[in-house]
Amino acid sequence: MKNNFDAAFAKLLKHEGAFSNHPADKGGMTNLGVTKAVWEEWLGHPVDEKAMRALTPEMVKPLYKRKYWDKVCGDDLPAGVDYCVFDAAVNSGPGRAIKWLQQALGVTQDGALGPKTLAAVKAADARLLVEGYNATRIAFLKDLPTWNVFGRGWDRRVAEVKYDAAKMTA
Repeated sequence: MKNNFDAAFAKLLKHEGAFSNHPADKGGMTNLGVTKAVWEEWLGHPVDEKAMRALTPEMVKPLYKRKYWDKVCGDDLPAGVDYCVFDAAVNSGPGRAIKWLQQALGVTQDGALGPKTLAAVKAADARLLVEGYNATRIAFLKDLPTWNVFGRGWDRRVAEVKYDAAKMTA
C-alpha cells in the first residue's frame, strides 16, 4: 500500500490518448482523457477548443490526482488494485469504480471507500481482486448502448489494465 500514482498515471495516459471530439462520446471534447466540462470545472472558467488541444500531461496530472486517485483512496489500496480502481474511476466515475470494488469484495455497495471496504481489501488476495474487479467492469461496459462504437477499445483497455495490474500485485 504505497503511492503508485505516478506509475498508474503514466499507464492511464497510454489509454486516454490525444484530443478527440467523437459525436457518440457523451463526454464531448476531450484531451488526455479530460473532458471540456471537467477541465472548465477544474479551472473555474470556460475554455475553447484551442485550450483543450493545448493540454499537457503536466497540466492535467494534479486534476487526476485530486479528482480520481484521491477519491478512490489510491494510496490506501494494494499495488495493482490501486491502478484498476483509478483507471475505472477516470473512465466511469469514482463512485462507480468504488462500487465495483465493493462488489468484487462482496461488501455493501455504497460507493464510499470507508473502513469496512478498506479492511476487506486488506484481507483479500490482490491478484484475485484484480481479476474479479475487471470482470465486473467489462460486464458493465458491454451493457452500454455505445459498446458497438467503443467496445473494441474498451475491451482492449480493460484487458491491458488487468494484465498490468496483475503484474503490479506481484
